[in-house]
Amino acid sequence: MTTSEPSTRAPRRDATENRVALIDAAKSVLQRDPDASLETIATAAGLSRRAVYGHFPSRDDLVRAVVTAGAARVASAMPTSSDLGELPPAARIAAIAVTLWSEVSHVRSMARIAVRSPYGESVAEVFAPLRAQVREACALGIADGSMRSDVDAATLGRLVEGACIAVLDEATRSGTSDQDGRRMVVVSALGIAGIDWRTALLSQRADPTTQELA
Repeated sequence: MTTSEPSTRAPRRDATENRVALIDAAKSVLQRDPDASLETIATAAGLSRRAVYGHFPSRDDLVRAVVTAGAARVASAMPTSSDLGELPPAARIAAIAVTLWSEVSHVRSMARIAVRSPYGESVAEVFAPLRAQVREACALGIADGSMRSDVDAATLGRLVEGACIAVLDEATRSGTSDQDGRRMVVVSALGIAGIDWRTALLSQRADPTTQELA
């Protein structure tokens, strides 16, 4: 007598394609209208609302899947610790800010959704290694006297992150150009770290990792 094996059959192709279509439609629709309804997203994907529930229990679950996948893509494009290892603290933060802006500037509305609740916790988990890099750069800057020392490195890292989010908000509202947005995010991140904006601009011109901002 043989023992039956548990089924490991892959999802039907049409179900897999429907899920991909939903996620792609959500990316496109939410970029145009962050408050778009589930019905609007389903229509854009060529599916019924009922079909959506076969993949995602709620609109929040669908949006969370979209923003988490987007965050993973951004995180994978960020400089690694080995890339940043030879740079001084301010240049590390500048390099992170430049790469981050480059990855999200063309999907600004979706990026704003990603950092807002109820999705922020999921995104935070994906960005944990990046936050650690910022925290390390802040610790080094505090230690060598190049950054403000009135707060600890963890707090300063969160302030730097907040400055980047504030630039994203403003750039999205005002339609800031890509080049100006990159410059703003670097100067704002370094400014909150205690580096004068004029010095930050000069460091960009001197640093090959951010020369394109000058």
